[in-house]
Amino acid sequence: MKKLVLIGAMVALMTTSCSTLNVVDQNAAVNAGTAAVQALTISDAQIAQLCSQYMVETDGQNTILPAGNAYTQRLDRIMARFHNIESLNLNYKVYQSNEVNAFASGDGSVRVYTGLMDVMNDDEVFAVIGHELGHLINKDVRDAYRTAYLIVAARYGIAAVNTTAGALSTGFLGDLGQQLASNAYSRKQETQADETSFQLCIQNGVDPFAMYHALNVLISISGGGSSSQSSLARLFSTHPDTQQRATHIKEMAEAAGYQLTPKGTNNSNNSGNSGSNNTTTTIKPKPVTPKPKTTPTGTTDGGSNNGGGKTIKIGGKN
Repeated sequence: MKKLVLIGAMVALMTTSCSTLNVVDQNAAVNAGTAAVQALTISDAQIAQLCSQYMVETDGQNTILPAGNAYTQRLDRIMARFHNIESLNLNYKVYQSNEVNAFASGDGSVRVYTGLMDVMNDDEVFAVIGHELGHLINKDVRDAYRTAYLIVAARYGIAAVNTTAGALSTGFLGDLGQQLASNAYSRKQETQADETSFQLCIQNGVDPFAMYHALNVLISISGGGSSSQSSLARLFSTHPDTQQRATHIKEMAEAAGYQLTPKGTNNSNNSGNSGSNNTTTTIKPKPVTPKPKTTPTGTTDGGSNNGGGKTIKIGGKN
């Protein structure tokens, strides 16, 4: 039913607003219906290829820090803490930008902005990346790309799924990025990604409260006047109840037997911290078994594919 409604809406959009969507003629408008139907059949492999093309475009528009840079070396250390996720085929890079942001793409690309690393410690950055990997593991990214491709393909009157190298123009990829940015994950998807991050933290020996702390860091800086803070404020306007999400993770950790204590009572590994605002840390009183349904299979490539590393927009899409 959802598919039929979406197809009908797009065909109506194409036939009434062709000029604003840059459809060059009526034949292209007619083709839009076919494009909508066929785009629904895009495979996971095609989605990964589409994501890869999009990442080439995105990387070209950003400054990627080299392998010897301190930020990249710090990200190497953080990513090395992830285990049993080699099936995600991750590659990661650092973008030089004051924006407090990061994202994971459907081809396994992880991109982290220096602005995010400046305000969070290693555990918090790990948790944010874990949240984005949660969207990959839970297939949210795949579904987001499929929906965005369907809509943009209809705009262009593309009557077949074609994500072969070089087949998609810069304009198409740019429109795809705008469409992705305009689509917000649902409250359920955000909550599930937070929970996956929590499971990854406890599975890999990272502070179980790291996602809770990361969300609170973002809340604390979202109301300021800088460009990165303004970006966060806009982000929070499209994402569900950040404080409620933080509380949910805290309650999960406490229910699992973890507790917050005054900072400095243990030696939690937060090396490389460039600006954490945490006032508490964590004691682990007993081992906790992750929920099987959220446990990923497979290790990271340890940065073997690094080119040097909104999106995380803590729940942003790419």
